Amino acid sequence: MPTNLYGPGDNYYPENSHVIPALIRRFHEAVNNGKSQVEIWGTGMARRIFLYVDDMAAASIFLMNLDKKIYDKNTNPMQSHINVGYGSDTTIAELASKVAIATSYKEKIHFDSNKSDGPTQKLLNTSLLNRLSWTPKTSIETGLQFT
Repeated sequence: MPTNLYGPGDNYYPENSHVIPALIRRFHEAVNNGKSQVEIWGTGMARRIFLYVDDMAAASIFLMNLDKKIYDKNTNPMQSHINVGYGSDTTIAELASKVAIATSYKEKIHFDSNKSDGPTQKLLNTSLLNRLSWTPKTSIETGLQFT
């Protein structure tokens, strides 16, 4: 079961994109239009886990190639999902700063606390996948550059 995925070819439409492509678009447009401020909804304190799409693909291949005996030993028929994620979360404020760096935006970031943060935290336990000897390779900073 994957966490929040991001990467090249994502949906960047302002009406219905997820947080990373929405931020990339917002910062990119601010750079291109010389805006002195980017506004982000919420306080920036909500926490999320993100995973670069190539890491998701690698995890899928790893699990498909995993010996069935090992898979069966670590799951059961009624709970056979294995969480796939980066293993640590980040605040939206930290993410916004990283997107600003990736897009070369150097102006002000404003958080509109009158807008909702959504859930305060979405944390995914990836310890099973880690015990099976798989971990993601792409840091959020590198993934943002690729994206």
